[in-house]
Amino acid sequence: MFRQFLLLAGLCMGLSGWAQNDTTRTGTAKTDPDTLRIGNLIIVRNGKGASDGKQGGADTGRQITPIHRHHRDYKPSNVSTNWIILDLGFANYNDRTNYSSAAAQQFAPGSSADWFHLRNGKSIDVNIWFFMQKRNLIKHVLNLKYGLGLELNNYRYTSDIKFLKDPTEVIMDTIHFSKNKLATDYLTVPVMLNVNFTPHRREAIGLSLGASIGYLYSSRQKVKSHQTGKQKTFDDFDLYPWKISYIGELQLGPVRLYGSYATKSIFDRGLNQTPYTVGIRFSNW
Repeated sequence: MFRQFLLLAGLCMGLSGWAQNDTTRTGTAKTDPDTLRIGNLIIVRNGKGASDGKQGGADTGRQITPIHRHHRDYKPSNVSTNWIILDLGFANYNDRTNYSSAAAQQFAPGSSADWFHLRNGKSIDVNIWFFMQKRNLIKHVLNLKYGLGLELNNYRYTSDIKFLKDPTEVIMDTIHFSKNKLATDYLTVPVMLNVNFTPHRREAIGLSLGASIGYLYSSRQKVKSHQTGKQKTFDDFDLYPWKISYIGELQLGPVRLYGSYATKSIFDRGLNQTPYTVGIRFSNW
């Protein structure tokens, strides 16, 4: 009976020692430490027992270390590309035309500033960027951003003005238009210097400033009235073929805002109307 008891006790001790061995043990010998990971804690058992610790066996030979996780930290690439970026915003212009001048009256006889007032909130800017690329210059804090895309500006007038062509002239029509807009479309290349204040966060805080150059590839006036229905007139309307603008972008985590201000009037003669835009950018960075 006593032998059976000793045999049973030895078996239990062996099973207990086997159960304490963690399958995550990283050592290759008995003197190597065992490691157990529980949530944000790492428990290391050095295998030396209580006698190797402090007096009285207070040290059990285990060390507990917290794991510090940085979920937002990541290593940015030196060159990254963002495909298909969409901008939605408002378009307007700063009208500094001298309507009493001969040039303005030749272009729009009898005109005044009231002729070219825009509907509040109805003039829309939509930009579609085929791609934008960001290249690291200095420790991912200073970067170069550039791209290629389309700028689509729509100016909606409050009055019943109409653009004539061959030669270009603006008149006040006798028909009331329920819709009246001038659309200008540009193929544009933007170039900016980007300052990233948080280069090791995926949702960064940063600022970009630069310039863009666009070429006018399409322009048209679209009017709608009860008498004539919808009408579209395609022409360049003596618009300046190039649009050079100061541009900027503000990134506040997931929110990205953009703006632009042209360096000169959109018209090549007669009118001095400098366009600007502001809106929200939908982009990965």
